[in-house]
Formats: sequence, structure tokens, C-alpha cells
Amino acid sequence: QVQLIESGGGLARAGGSLRLSCVASGRTGSRYDTAWFRQAPGKEREFVSSIHWNGEIKYYADSVKGRFTISRDDPKNRVDLQMNSLEPDDTAVYYCAIKLQSNDYDTWGQGTQVTVSA
Repeated sequence: QVQLIESGGGLARAGGSLRLSCVASGRTGSRYDTAWFRQAPGKEREFVSSIHWNGEIKYYADSVKGRFTISRDDPKNRVDLQMNSLEPDDTAVYYCAIKLQSNDYDTWGQGTQVTVSA
């Protein structure tokens, strides 16, 4: 099994930056497609960004394109999400997830809160 732990959330002002990290522990001998999702209060969970297991393919939601950057550091079993030019609408709980046993994101972290004030 693989466990995912997110960190780096917190409070930021609009226009500021935060860097989220997702560290995998457990059976980490393989590399996995990894994604970040977020869920704002009263809203459904939405896709934010993903990175292919080899780091060569990255996707971003239109709402974060040009502001967020996803990267991976495989020796540290870590995937980061650099968030710049934050907006109040970025306020949400951010989750990382991997495709561990299927072609869907089936393993999730516990989430980290990001709050952006105007």
C-alpha cells in the first residue's frame, strides 16, 4: 500500500504564493501518475493538475493554467504544486491522488487547507 501526505497549505493573500507537497510512503518502488484536486465549501471536488509517472506530461485546469506548476521529485517520492498569483477562488481543501491499482485516481491523501484572502 501507499500512503499520501499533503503539506504546505495555509493562509495567503490574493496575489501571494504557496507550495503544496505530496509525499508518498509505503510501497514507493514504482512511479505513479499523480494529480491534485481541490474541493471548496459547498462545491464538488475538481481537478487542478496532474503529472505523468515519467514527468513528461502535465495537465492543468483552465482556472489555474499559467499560475500553478506541478513537478515531481522521484528520489524524494514527492510531487509539488507551486501556486502563484493566488485568488480567493483558490480557497479549498487540496488533495493529491495517485493511480495505484487502476486507471483511476484510487489512492488519496487526507487533504490540506488553502485559504486565500482578498
